[in-house]
Amino acid sequence: MTTTALPYSGVTLWRRFADLVSGKRALMVRSMLIGLAALPLVVLETAAAPGDPPAASAAPAANPNRMQAAYPIAYAPPSAADIKAVMDRVLQYLDKASPIQVVNLDTNEPVADLAHLPVHFGLARSAFTLTGYEWGVTYSGMLRAADATGDARYREYAAVHLRTIAELAAHLKAQPPPAAGAPGDQRMFLLRPVLDPRALDDCGAMCAAMLKASRAGISPEELQPCIDRYMAWIVSGQFRFADGTLARNRPLPRTLWLDDLYMSVPALAQMGAATGDRKYYDDAARQILQFSARMFVPESGLYRHGWVEAMEPHPFFPWARANGWAAVAMAELLDVLPADHPNRAAILAQFRAHVAGLARVQDPASGLWHQLLDRPDTYLETSASAMYVYSIALGINRGWLDAAAYSPMVAVGWNAVASKVNAQGQVEGTCVGTGLGFDPMFYAYRPASVFAAHGYGPVLLAGAEMTRLRAGRGLALSINGGALQDAPDPMRRM
Repeated sequence: MTTTALPYSGVTLWRRFADLVSGKRALMVRSMLIGLAALPLVVLETAAAPGDPPAASAAPAANPNRMQAAYPIAYAPPSAADIKAVMDRVLQYLDKASPIQVVNLDTNEPVADLAHLPVHFGLARSAFTLTGYEWGVTYSGMLRAADATGDARYREYAAVHLRTIAELAAHLKAQPPPAAGAPGDQRMFLLRPVLDPRALDDCGAMCAAMLKASRAGISPEELQPCIDRYMAWIVSGQFRFADGTLARNRPLPRTLWLDDLYMSVPALAQMGAATGDRKYYDDAARQILQFSARMFVPESGLYRHGWVEAMEPHPFFPWARANGWAAVAMAELLDVLPADHPNRAAILAQFRAHVAGLARVQDPASGLWHQLLDRPDTYLETSASAMYVYSIALGINRGWLDAAAYSPMVAVGWNAVASKVNAQGQVEGTCVGTGLGFDPMFYAYRPASVFAAHGYGPVLLAGAEMTRLRAGRGLALSINGGALQDAPDPMRRM
């Protein structure tokens, strides 16, 4: 227990109180008060217990209702300029850390003309694998950022990378692979998923990015052969259950990975939009509904990461990024799914149920989401948080979600994600690649790294959609009575 002196003397206080008492019947009271006036006045304080409200300033404000909350991140809604500054830092970092440069493996010299490739060529060393699914998300993020901001640098990044990958793949496709151990092995390592996809991880995210680029007018003829190989695997190469649900036989036979919603659905949706063939929309919708029937837990509003047919009961580990893959897959399907599609209403209802579940587990102290969504003792994870911001902001922008209900939480979510982009443009707090686990410790102790490529694309996607939000349905987002609300403050003078 401590004592704290008030900012005025005991004499002053007692005299003010005594002055309120008058009349003959109060003479004794007044005498007593005046006599006590010289005594020191203290206020007793007890030590704050966990969960107590933050300590107030020692000197009270003239109006305590005007005191400012000590938020750990920016609470005010971000401006378009604030959002763009974060995205620009990411772009500048990736320009340096992940250039796409073809080199002569015999001389280590750059190759300027891709029409005249040397016998042994490869890609210069990069901090990231530029043909992996993580970078498929990054290319999609670059394209969406360019569209939202009008900044051609984002489009150029995606265009140069995707065009180069397609040109190298076409060159290699026309030649026999190098002998084992020859210098050309490196070229096949980097481009093997493009030329010979063997899993949804190899093809889904890259296929979606190439389709988005092609639909935006970026090298459609060059990209189409890659798109065709990727799509062939998604449609007929990947193992499926009898009902058509995309599945894997690892780590255990007949297993569903929630991740595979993103590794298939956006590509199928984009193929439907590109060709007008409804069979692609039908397959995409089937995946959402049949995965959800097995993996969504309605009482929590969250998805389990994995589902193994032979297990009973099915463990419930709502890994954050897996829930992010599901949210993004649903949002991107809804974005292009025809209004008259018979499954649109069911998918929209599923999306809304998931968003409501995610809203309930947003961390109030940071604005981010935890690695295991239902376990606040696990760490806060950035890539998943950015995926939620993107999906929910897209839902608001398209009118699928109520702006008043969700704009405040998504604005706080963006501010939290933005705080994880450091001065260099690296995204901090991203979980590394993760397989299926059947115990909480596995997820709780997965490392986080700025070189976990999974964080960069989601941050760009989130920034792009937040830019649109702040220019449209979120234009009225402001501090109203101290709280962030999707309405202008009626007391503010215009």
